[in-house]
Amino acid sequence: MDSDFSYSFSGPVNAFQERRLPETATLAGYSALVGALGLAVPLPRRLCAIGLQHHIKEEAGWRILTPRHAPVQNLEGHLTFALKYEGLDLAILDRIFHAVGPDGIVELVRRRPTGAYARRLWFLYEWLTGETLALEDATAGRYVPVVDPEQQWATPGETSSRHRVWNNLPGTPAFCPMIFRTPRLEQDIADQLQQRAIAAVAEVPRDLLARTAAFLLLDDSRASYAIEGEKPPQDRISRWGRAIGEAGLHPLDMDDLLRLQKLVIGDARFVKLGLRKEGGFVGEHDRESHQPLPVHVSARPEDLPSLMAGLVAFANGPAQQLDPVMAAAALAFGFVYIHPFEDGNGRLHRYLIHHVLASRGFHPPGVVFPVSAAILERIDEYRRVLESYSGRLLPCIEWEPTADYNVRVNNDTADFYRFFDATPHAEFLFACVRKTIEEDLPEETRFLRSHDQFRQRVAMLVDLPERTVHLLFRFLHQNQGRLSLRARTQEFQALTDGEVLRIEAIYQELFQKKTP
Repeated sequence: MDSDFSYSFSGPVNAFQERRLPETATLAGYSALVGALGLAVPLPRRLCAIGLQHHIKEEAGWRILTPRHAPVQNLEGHLTFALKYEGLDLAILDRIFHAVGPDGIVELVRRRPTGAYARRLWFLYEWLTGETLALEDATAGRYVPVVDPEQQWATPGETSSRHRVWNNLPGTPAFCPMIFRTPRLEQDIADQLQQRAIAAVAEVPRDLLARTAAFLLLDDSRASYAIEGEKPPQDRISRWGRAIGEAGLHPLDMDDLLRLQKLVIGDARFVKLGLRKEGGFVGEHDRESHQPLPVHVSARPEDLPSLMAGLVAFANGPAQQLDPVMAAAALAFGFVYIHPFEDGNGRLHRYLIHHVLASRGFHPPGVVFPVSAAILERIDEYRRVLESYSGRLLPCIEWEPTADYNVRVNNDTADFYRFFDATPHAEFLFACVRKTIEEDLPEETRFLRSHDQFRQRVAMLVDLPERTVHLLFRFLHQNQGRLSLRARTQEFQALTDGEVLRIEAIYQELFQKKTP
């Protein structure tokens, strides 16, 4: 297919696929290609266009560039513009390549055999489609990275002598989320959170650290169920906590995920364990018709084996070369978008965060950061992060309701789950990890230190059994440092008024004065 004159690119517009532009401008890069080829794909979070003014404007999900940035109005021009100014959107590139076919890319490369962008596109075509183009191996042109490391995070990678490029993609054709460089992520990396976590733990006495770790682990397990709106019995919370504590000890595989699903579900009489055999969605049902009202549609059941194989391979391969938090975000949020199981996906999604952090040594030995507890405190932001992609994905899925009020997907959507922009997810996860390091770990350690001092000082005042001291503390904690009239007249009626006042003063000195 001829790359120069087979497509009709639009002129100045005010809106594109229900997204209004901040000013009249001409589509460029991915937006122009999606429009010209009529592609149904999740649009990038930020689109580009060429305005009339000679200054760059960024607003409402658009980047309006100047006339001097305008690409040549053909396939090569807009593809080159996209790689230069918008980075890699693998889902869109894959659909473009299938739409134009091999001839369009062969023609482009033959016209510029040593061109850096042409060779990157050549590599990406073969990498994404698995099809070898009718081109001789490149013999000239300096090696260039496939991913521009100044735009998006990449791996050290390896050379591809056929294309004379450096393949630094952070994944495989089976699963490769991309993460853009942002000021927030640059700062997170510069702050060296992993080293700070190790240093913070080193300052805690070993016996105190063990108790702190046990509390944080239980807190994370409880919070992970709470995010799903569940209040399971304590034994299930404890079992799941033990599973989290073992995360990262072994390479990830499907057998382990299936084992964990059984552990999460507990009573599986009404749940079909294993990979889904039917469609799936997240959302509600209409109260009257009971028809599905999805906010997210899960991957098709026939795509699950290949998607999960790609995700597992990513966890055990490319993820090891990425920053641990970024790798955890890409893996875990990719899992929850795929939604491979009928139930238990949310808790396993958060387990995968622990798996990556622990396997990469981000968790200090014996300590599990309560990421789920941090997520629970930011639950609205968590949902917005999930919707940052699912909201753009949903319009591209052709689904119909089934007789049992489920959904059936009628178009090919697998690549939408393999390739997505995980930037908001990485930023969110860094914020959660930062909180556990800077707040949760030191606060729990301070609490346990104060609790030990409370027990010791009360023991010096009055001889009480350990169980009774814990009960006394709980009553004070529940009543802002004061013993209630009920407690004074029942469980602790033997205490004198003077003892009560001194115990209350001890509690307030140790705990309430520490509250900012």
